[in-house]
Amino acid sequence: MRDRHSLPLYLQISEMLIREINAGRLAEGERLPPEREYAAQLGTSVGTLRKSLADLTKKGMLERIQGSGNYVRAQSDVQSVYTFFRVELHEGGGLPTAELLSVDRVTKPDDLPEFGASDEAHRIRRLRRLNGKPAVVEEIWLDASYTSEVSEGDLSESLYLYYREKLGLWIKSAEDRFSVSEVPDWAPDSYGLAPGTPTVLATRVSLANDGSRVEVSRGWIDTNVATYVSRLK
Repeated sequence: MRDRHSLPLYLQISEMLIREINAGRLAEGERLPPEREYAAQLGTSVGTLRKSLADLTKKGMLERIQGSGNYVRAQSDVQSVYTFFRVELHEGGGLPTAELLSVDRVTKPDDLPEFGASDEAHRIRRLRRLNGKPAVVEEIWLDASYTSEVSEGDLSESLYLYYREKLGLWIKSAEDRFSVSEVPDWAPDSYGLAPGTPTVLATRVSLANDGSRVEVSRGWIDTNVATYVSRLK
């Protein structure tokens, strides 16, 4: 929990707990440890933890009973920064973080699904970790008609959060398809699989509120570390 992220620490903890609850690692009705003990486990202050718990209570995922403690209340369709990020550790959950590798404005390659109105796109390459473990290398293509330039300083930990707050672009839905593909040659050494290694490739087409295709992303998942999870409720 000590790594430097762009998300506030209390929100990191809140998002981590949401993913733990959704994965079933924290069960419905389970009582969380006492706040001071739990804060020590997470390596944070009691004040920061209480802010995280207040966020979860507001979202309906915790019930705080005076004099008794904090109890899990599992909810579906909870608003979360990582609602669309479906890759989890094999044991479930895991806090996602992102290391930016590069961002460039380039011509769209022919092998991408059709999206957007422009012939160009902003190509964002990142290494995603779960609880600090390298899990996915990803390549995101945002249609260039939404902004003329994307710089490293613009981007937040969650790209969809950046889209909403900086571009006024809301991702409403997405379609994911899976295949087997070789790890690309631009994958960093810190990723667990060497370039050329066959692995699972998730290709996503993201749609805005008006139903238009605005983004395509490709994520190569290290299946030794993580897996894609979709829960139907």
